[in-house]
Amino acid sequence: MTRIARFFFSLMTAATLTLAGLTPDMATAQNLFAPAVKVNDKVITHYELQQRARMLQLFRAPGNANEEARKQLIEERLKLDAAEAHGLEVGAEDLEAGMEEFAGRANMTNDQFVKALESAGVARETYRDFIHSGVAWRHLVRAKFGPRIQVGKADVERALASNAASGVRVLISEIYIPVKPGQEDRAEARANEISQITTISAFARAARNYSAAPTRGRGGKVNWMPINKLPPAIQGQILGLAPGQVTKPIPISGAIALFQLRAIEEGKAPAPEYSAIEYAAYYIDGGRTPQALATAKKTRDRIDTCDDLYGIAKGQPEEVLERGAKKPGEIPQDIALELAKLDKHEVSTNLTRAGGQTLVFLMLCGRTPKIAEELEPGQIELSLQNRRLQSFADGYLEQLRSEARIIEK
Repeated sequence: MTRIARFFFSLMTAATLTLAGLTPDMATAQNLFAPAVKVNDKVITHYELQQRARMLQLFRAPGNANEEARKQLIEERLKLDAAEAHGLEVGAEDLEAGMEEFAGRANMTNDQFVKALESAGVARETYRDFIHSGVAWRHLVRAKFGPRIQVGKADVERALASNAASGVRVLISEIYIPVKPGQEDRAEARANEISQITTISAFARAARNYSAAPTRGRGGKVNWMPINKLPPAIQGQILGLAPGQVTKPIPISGAIALFQLRAIEEGKAPAPEYSAIEYAAYYIDGGRTPQALATAKKTRDRIDTCDDLYGIAKGQPEEVLERGAKKPGEIPQDIALELAKLDKHEVSTNLTRAGGQTLVFLMLCGRTPKIAEELEPGQIELSLQNRRLQSFADGYLEQLRSEARIIEK
């Protein structure tokens, strides 16, 4: 089955589920084009609610499709009202570019994506309106607040000179989608869907449903950490996000990782950069079986430092213990991500190797600070702009909602 055929099949199956999940009053409404919600002088029809709910379920968006559809459409009416009040219009080229960009997340052209949606009962106009409101809002936010938050060259130079980016702390959530032999396409499709999430609650639901990480029980949430503890390749992606946005899928050993930025702040004192990270990996047969996990617990109880692992591994094959110091960019990403959560001499048993047959007993031995390397000015500038824009946008939307007349039928 080709990629397009698989996508069509997925859409058709999801469309059936959507129709089955519609509330009775929507499914049997005599006049789908009658107003269901009035937002100021704009109306939202039953047909629009039905179409948006169907599209959200095709996208496999977490949560109740009908409730999310109503919430999204009300917010979009507020956004469009504000854009019109400021004389902003979305040109045909901008709209087409927005539709192409969104379709590209599914590795499809806009025409392919629209045809797939139409085959599942979602009108082109429904998809177009969805993109139109998003593009209009981005234009409005940048036009209204952009001049207030421009980051100048002097700001970037001061940040670089003081290593300010090293003082940045991030609050992220994570999802690890396991990739099993023969199910690579399914895992990739799921990851692409999750990468389109834009709300913290939706990402948390996806983490509870699909993540293989130990954090799934708390919605994938990770505690505050300095940005420089993350692998270098991921730092750049995180810095380019606004709160609520999700990274593109990141392949790691045996899984696909996605990260959502929940919050970001500049610390009072810059955190050090590291020239090397020293760690030890002790490999235990059995993967995540009770016996292997019990062995890991006994090992943890018997040691205090990485040096103690030599005694644990004595008499075993040399390859069961790996220890060394590597540059941050040379460490495998899944190991680097686990090390980012650890302090010196702390242990993680979240990883496996050999297709899940070997448990990795991972211990952080230490980090070697260094003088900060030159950071990309563009990354710092983009990060500062996105954070401030998002803050203004969120506050502005709340203001619009509080001032609006919203009448639900």
